[in-house]
Amino acid sequence: MTDVHVQAATVEESEPVSNATKAHQRRWWILAVLAISQLMVILDGTIVNIALPTAQHALAFSNSDRQWIVTGYSLAFGSLLLLGGRISDYIGRRNALVIGLIGFAGASAFGAAAMNFTMLVVARTIQGAFGALLAPAVLALLTTTFNDPAERGRAFGIYGAVAGAGGAIGLLLGGVLTSFASWRWTLLVNLFFAAIGVAGALVLMYNDRGVDRDPLDWPGVLTGTAGLFALVYGFSHADTTSWTDVYTIASLGLAVVLLAAFVTIQRRTRFPLLPLRVLMDRNRGGALVAMLVAGSGMFGVFLFLTYYLQVTLGYSAVMTGAAFLPMVVGLTITAQLSNISLLPKFGPRPLIPFGMLVAAGSLIWLTRLGLHSSYLTDILPPLLVLGLGVGFIFAPAFNTATLGVANHDAGVASALVNTSQQIGGSIGTALLNTLAGAAATSYLVGKAPTALNVELASVHSYTSAFTYSSWIFIGGAVLTGALLRSGAPQHSKGEVRVSAH
Repeated sequence: MTDVHVQAATVEESEPVSNATKAHQRRWWILAVLAISQLMVILDGTIVNIALPTAQHALAFSNSDRQWIVTGYSLAFGSLLLLGGRISDYIGRRNALVIGLIGFAGASAFGAAAMNFTMLVVARTIQGAFGALLAPAVLALLTTTFNDPAERGRAFGIYGAVAGAGGAIGLLLGGVLTSFASWRWTLLVNLFFAAIGVAGALVLMYNDRGVDRDPLDWPGVLTGTAGLFALVYGFSHADTTSWTDVYTIASLGLAVVLLAAFVTIQRRTRFPLLPLRVLMDRNRGGALVAMLVAGSGMFGVFLFLTYYLQVTLGYSAVMTGAAFLPMVVGLTITAQLSNISLLPKFGPRPLIPFGMLVAAGSLIWLTRLGLHSSYLTDILPPLLVLGLGVGFIFAPAFNTATLGVANHDAGVASALVNTSQQIGGSIGTALLNTLAGAAATSYLVGKAPTALNVELASVHSYTSAFTYSSWIFIGGAVLTGALLRSGAPQHSKGEVRVSAH
């Protein structure tokens, strides 16, 4: 009987090692699956935006309703990310990935079949909810798959390039699908990405057990989720109304109260939704600030440069998407360079602030645009420079934010990264739209409202947004320079050393 027990124990102990070895051998294929899954979530933020005017005409909903197609997704995604990270730790990251992909694809198919506004906004909200489960699982799987510093740098360089370039790819793909197929294909294309992701996850990854079986922190879930919801809603409402609107003020005030209560609960509860130890590391805090700033600042580029190309220069949706591709090339180059060669030697402190200053410089360059600027001489060069700068931000920030995190904290740490980027985008949306609108209004003061002056006011609003975005990046450079530690990153004792697929 003893021999039988020993044999059984030996088999049981050797099985996880075998699975981990197989996962390690397949790690680059796993990276491809994770990159495709993440790309689906990232590009969905811009691919649908391109199709919105066409969808609005087809389904006959108002301009005020149109905003909810974007806001519904943002509210669900932003408010549920922390819970999504905790669920992925509880049920296993592969399970969370597969469920997230299937749910996202199902919501996309439902949205593509929409016959009215209600169906479409419900579909987008469900997309956001499953995206909140999917995104932390992707980053947590990446974190636990690549442990070797050299390979980790290359993997996070690819992931950072995908995350940074996803918005631009969404613009191009959305333009192509809307122009040559139908606005419904901007949703249906997610089924293609999801099918690859689900098949890859089931074939390449083994069914990992949940690493965190602690009881769920319900007070933390309620205050954290409601607080993030109120925060995202407040910024969205400010974008469509004003900062002085009673609902905007009430929502942002409620967000402060709820998030303060959330932090208090996390400090006192035995099994917190967000263990505060995850935030205590200076490098991780600096990386989260970097994602917040980059999310805010990049909004100015995608939205207002899109407006400029389409409204002022008369570009089609496809041409607009193609115009951003050089930025993607620059971003991809520096994402690899920074993560593989520079981050292991110098750490994140010189890289991320430098990238922000380069991004700020490119945005200041874009403020010179006028009514008849040339793409080759006035837009292409600063876009290339912007891509080079942003590559020094996204890839090192993703890597640093998850470096050294314990296995049972990987899901929540990954959720924090996505939350920072999402909240940053919400802030950028509200703040820059408000400032750009004010700039257009002030430009027309004392001038006749002729067609030329109105067009000049629009260009002035775009260039003002680029100026404000540059200030955001400059402020981010100062903050991250103060927070991040000098020197090469160190692998802490708590860092994940084995694959958890």
